[in-house]
Amino acid sequence: MRIKFAISWTYLFGGGDLLYNLIQKKGLKLSFIANKLGITRYSLYNKLEGKTEFKASEIKVLIELLSLKAKDVIKIFFT
Repeated sequence: MRIKFAISWTYLFGGGDLLYNLIQKKGLKLSFIANKLGITRYSLYNKLEGKTEFKASEIKVLIELLSLKAKDVIKIFFT
């Protein structure tokens, strides 16, 4: 028997994750983002949760996909 759990993103990312909020505002799916980054959704979840770091090449793709401003890049990836 399989049990499905509905875990909210607010729970996973503490509700204040700027990157996740920006992805949502753009109306993009995490599977689409993961595909563009060349990683699995699981890997993307780990990066969003802070378990692993984004590579410079992935940050570049996110800047382009999300039209990130310099101040947002600093807040998201370097603080």
